[in-house]
Amino acid sequence: MSSPLWISGTSRTGKTSRLVAEFSHWVRKQLVQPKAKASPQNLANAVLVFAANNQNRRELRDRLTSAVEGTYPVVCKTPVGFVSDEVMLFFPLIFEKLKLKAQFPLRLRPETEQELATQLWRNQSDWQTLCEFDNEPRLVRQTLDLMQLAGASGIPTEDISIILQQGLAGLDLGEKNQSYLWQRMGELLLLWQKWCLDRGFLTYGLIYELYWRYLLPNTQYQYHLTRRYQAIFADDVDDYPAIARDLFELILDRDGFAVFTYNPDGKIRLGLNADSDYLLGLAVRCHQEQSNFTTDNLATEFAQTAVELVTENAYLVEAPDSIQSLQTVSRAELLRQTAEIIIDLVCNQGVNPAEIAIIAPGLDEIARYSLIQILAAKNIPVTPVNEQRPIISSPLVRSLLTLLGLVYADLGRLVDRDAIAQMLVIFSQKYRGGQLIADIDPVRAGLIADYCYHVDPEHPYLSPVETFPRWDRLGHQAVAAYQTIVSWIEASKIKQQQQSFFTPTILLSEAIKYFLSRETNSSDRLAVLRELMETAQHFWEVDRRIRQNEPSFQSQAATVAQFIQLLRRGTITANPRPLPQLIPQQSAVTLATVFQYRSLRTSHSLQFWLDASSPLWSQGGAATLFAAPLFLKQWTGKTWMPEDESEMDNQRLQRILKDTMARAETKIFLCHSDLGVNGTEQAGVLLPLVHATRQYVNSNS
Repeated sequence: MSSPLWISGTSRTGKTSRLVAEFSHWVRKQLVQPKAKASPQNLANAVLVFAANNQNRRELRDRLTSAVEGTYPVVCKTPVGFVSDEVMLFFPLIFEKLKLKAQFPLRLRPETEQELATQLWRNQSDWQTLCEFDNEPRLVRQTLDLMQLAGASGIPTEDISIILQQGLAGLDLGEKNQSYLWQRMGELLLLWQKWCLDRGFLTYGLIYELYWRYLLPNTQYQYHLTRRYQAIFADDVDDYPAIARDLFELILDRDGFAVFTYNPDGKIRLGLNADSDYLLGLAVRCHQEQSNFTTDNLATEFAQTAVELVTENAYLVEAPDSIQSLQTVSRAELLRQTAEIIIDLVCNQGVNPAEIAIIAPGLDEIARYSLIQILAAKNIPVTPVNEQRPIISSPLVRSLLTLLGLVYADLGRLVDRDAIAQMLVIFSQKYRGGQLIADIDPVRAGLIADYCYHVDPEHPYLSPVETFPRWDRLGHQAVAAYQTIVSWIEASKIKQQQQSFFTPTILLSEAIKYFLSRETNSSDRLAVLRELMETAQHFWEVDRRIRQNEPSFQSQAATVAQFIQLLRRGTITANPRPLPQLIPQQSAVTLATVFQYRSLRTSHSLQFWLDASSPLWSQGGAATLFAAPLFLKQWTGKTWMPEDESEMDNQRLQRILKDTMARAETKIFLCHSDLGVNGTEQAGVLLPLVHATRQYVNSNS
């Protein structure tokens, strides 16, 4: 049996290519062995392939499939995807161990998890006191995230309070009793955990804990696991949770083969459940290889000097011409000039838009919209990475929710005249001559809503068009469209009252088929509608499960109201460019945050670092969960102090610089404005780097 292989190296040094080669060699070796039980299908089931996230998973799967010439299907998973599948598949072993009710587990989406946990915890007598420490949504989210951090690290939920009290003793909350808060957060999680298990609900935090605590140590499960899998190929393990190492060690202990790749400048998900240093401990069990750059790039040329510049260990340094700056006073001018340089590069210098990436520490809507619009005006497409907008921002969704308020009783307070007018416009739209035209235009819709919408908290309704004294002035098309909408609503009310199976999900589905015909739905609209229907189906599946356990649960009208309010809070999002893996990639400029860009693990010839002097470059922000360092295996138990936070931010910044520069093949533009988006002066940690560069001169300016 060959020794496991550990391939270490920084970005773009060929680690994944090496893993692919080893995979291809391993497969062919198995197929020629004399004990030819190794059919392609058996072999596919015998190997565990892992990638750090879904985008990387799809790309790795395609590369591996190509490497073995499609001889068998490659199953590639993320660590959380694998753990989730295993918990669902072997749930009988878990409910036997925990003596739970035998029922098929139902996984909660994060927004549903937050909603249900909030409802449960609001019944606690001291809930209002706890909300004085932080606003309710953030308190709930941070508490739930603690369970996910603990689960990914292999720490029991009941230890969370102790860890917080020990690690956050130095956190200043003024005169508030922080010890009480940490104690209660752990107790609330135990209450939530029991509530979920009693009803067969699973969250990511709970899935992690069930896996490492009850499934992985189970001898019956271990038998099935090691019989199924004889090899592991895991790419970018520096982004895996700690419990992934426990899984890998088990397979290695049973003489399994493995290839791991590790990037010391990666650690992108450190602070989001990953425990890079703990995974590094696997290296001692493997034959170790170092992967190095085969050609020079911006990282080899200047990355270390850049790190020394921003950490104040270097002075009077001049950056090479491959790193230049664009400097303006205002942010608006910066966005305009950045777009103009890209236009010049593409239109006058023949650069392919696909060779360009715009990277920012945080992307606000102003920057996103401005760059996309200016470049689109010159026919330069832009692909925002993982752009997700709240589906409530779509008029289609708002109109469908208004419809729910008209069909179900007691929802009148959630409907107003403006919403009615918008619904009439949306539901009367048709394609004519290649254009989407509404039979009821906004002006007529407003008049109808003013005169024909009957406000009533319990039974709001749309009265006949004749209620409007000058209805004859509306025109035949508008009147006919309005009467069609009213008739459909009234028929649906009757169905809802007479047929118990006519659920809100069915109502929404029928409304989409009737009012939003296929030819009116672009890919953007389809993505939003698909997310709405998936959310609705999940919401009522959860509702049905709760009612099985709590027969006296709230009325259906209250549940519909809860659904409408959940969407209106804007937590449900949809990607307006759905299923990118099925659509050929357009030649487009990439627009991403630093975290998104690094997660893609791609490279570009030209990078534009937007807001280069923003303080956000040195902050974890949304890429770091509350108290995350306390749940790393290396945490010693000492109180987490501001200087520890500062050191962690400093290390992250160094990795960002090295990693992102390694992904730039030709040139980096540091785009700096003296004033930030809110008008304040920008003096972030990268400012010395900006000052060390020569300013770019656009010949067309």
